[in-house]
Amino acid sequence: MAVVVGSCCFSVLNSTVKFRGSLTSQRLFATPQRSIGSITPKAINHRRGASSPKRGSSSSSSSSSSSSSSNYKSNGEKEAVTQKKIPGRSNDERPCSYADGNSGRGDIKRSQSTSFKLYGTQKKDKKEFLFDMKEQQVEPGNLQDGAFLNAVVKVYCTHTAPDYSLPWQKQRQFTSTGSAFMIGDGKLLTNAHCVEYHTQVKVKRRGDDTKYVAKVLARGVDCDIALLSVESKEFWEGAESLNFGRLPCLQDAVTVVGYPLGGDTISVTKGVVSRIEVTSYAHGSSDLLGIQIDAAINPGNSGGPAFNDQGECIGVAFQVYRSEEAENIGYVIPTTVVSHFLEDYEKNGKYTGFPCLGVLLQKLENPALRACLRVQSNEGVLVRRVEPTSDANNVLKEGDVIVSFDDVRVGCEGTVPFRSNERIAFRYLISQKFAGDVAELGIIRAGKFMKVQAVLNPRVHLVPYHIDGDQPSYLIIAGLVFTPLSEPLIDEECEETIGLKLLAKARYSLARFKGEQIVILSQVLASDVNIGYEDMSNQQVLKFNGSRIKNIHHLAHLIDSCKDKHLVFEFEDNYIAVLEREAATSASSCILKDYGIPSERSSDLLEPYVDLWRDNQAIDQDFGESPVSNLEIGIDGLLWA
Repeated sequence: MAVVVGSCCFSVLNSTVKFRGSLTSQRLFATPQRSIGSITPKAINHRRGASSPKRGSSSSSSSSSSSSSSNYKSNGEKEAVTQKKIPGRSNDERPCSYADGNSGRGDIKRSQSTSFKLYGTQKKDKKEFLFDMKEQQVEPGNLQDGAFLNAVVKVYCTHTAPDYSLPWQKQRQFTSTGSAFMIGDGKLLTNAHCVEYHTQVKVKRRGDDTKYVAKVLARGVDCDIALLSVESKEFWEGAESLNFGRLPCLQDAVTVVGYPLGGDTISVTKGVVSRIEVTSYAHGSSDLLGIQIDAAINPGNSGGPAFNDQGECIGVAFQVYRSEEAENIGYVIPTTVVSHFLEDYEKNGKYTGFPCLGVLLQKLENPALRACLRVQSNEGVLVRRVEPTSDANNVLKEGDVIVSFDDVRVGCEGTVPFRSNERIAFRYLISQKFAGDVAELGIIRAGKFMKVQAVLNPRVHLVPYHIDGDQPSYLIIAGLVFTPLSEPLIDEECEETIGLKLLAKARYSLARFKGEQIVILSQVLASDVNIGYEDMSNQQVLKFNGSRIKNIHHLAHLIDSCKDKHLVFEFEDNYIAVLEREAATSASSCILKDYGIPSERSSDLLEPYVDLWRDNQAIDQDFGESPVSNLEIGIDGLLWA
């Protein structure tokens, strides 16, 4: 069994560990240090006590994501070290994973046969170091006295994650530590998973005993990079920012610097570049260029720089791969990805994300297949499917063969030339673009060559991996709790409570239009007005009073404008729930008071509803019924771009 671990250190008490992984391997973050566990759920969510793991447990609930050849852990992992005693609680320091690295829709299939190991555990009474004892922490001669080591700082973050099962409240806060480094202009770089759900971020320089408050300017979830700023002038006195170096070559020496477990001072480990290729990022939902190294990356290294022999920063340490069959496999975000993130932020004033083409592709290695498609040369990839929400849906058709991207020839294995004598996955070219850029595609359609242009934009996920604003939407009507289906919600629940049909839609369905959501009845807060419906949970609601539901804001609008005597909800498998409108309205306030809920809906649903899909023909079809078959997910012959 393989596990990829991120590298921020989290110190945690009684926290449920959730993973997204794969059938053959899993990737977790080298994570920050975390303290204090998550909140104990109220009795409202009664089913979680039996069928889903408690947040107070230290066990991991695994979810797998299948990629083309191997699947990786996603959503970020929190591996932690307890920083203070809490009365009545254990002082065990356990990792908490929030991994979510899926490559498009192709990397979100869960595995029931693969288990996950936890890394980063350190007991109070027994020191257990999380790195291989063969790995030595070294100080190379040319780095030992390097002033640029002072540019590496320690990050202290306080996190308050939302409770997706009880979306009107937050979980109990916890703290973590990671690494960051100075890049000039009053800014620092670290990993996005180090400051996820942050409520306070502080940084401390090497050799200093003062912590300074930092502000998170931008978080790139897909590339796992975050940009910080520190306003204090005292913090920057005598500071020197790091210089970025070129993309290294194989066997180049690399030195990783940060603040991992095992001590409080700065740590240096050394190795070489083992591999450079498109890699699944555990915390995000993209496949981007990554550098594999054999230098030790441990919990707490996340966000720290990796140097070459000239003292130039060649990337950011962010995750490791754990396996019984392999060792010393760490990953660094290269400077090409870092530069893309920074340029995106400078250009737009915010981070917009890496774009995608929005197509499912198949390799054309078989000569008979190429002959059938009338492809004369040994090149090109077959368009199997086009995402309805992508601009490519306007110019590409199923059965087209893409033979070039911006005049770069695409091989039959879905690869393109890379550097002097290497090849790399075709989607690498797409990742070099920015949201809104136009790409010129050379295609063969029905045996004829032509060129088309497509606008590249970030992928629209029917079931999102991360929630904008970090707070889920919800709507409560007479005790019926509605919320959009999301990967964090699936993580908090267990697969048995979500149900196979809903999981299949979450894993394989494509959004038909921007803004589409799978709205579910999360649970029912028992009351006289909803008697008989108490046991309903995690069921998709399809229609309200005969109108098909587009998203949760649309549902709220339909209910608010309803003048009928009854509220009729139609669910999956023709299940129906009916409430008397006036009785439901009058009972809602009492139910909220009884369960201690501040509001019947989230703040985003208080905004006026704007119907952006009135003229979209896709809304007349069944939503979430565009499944991608198992053959289209995670096998070598098929890939997303």
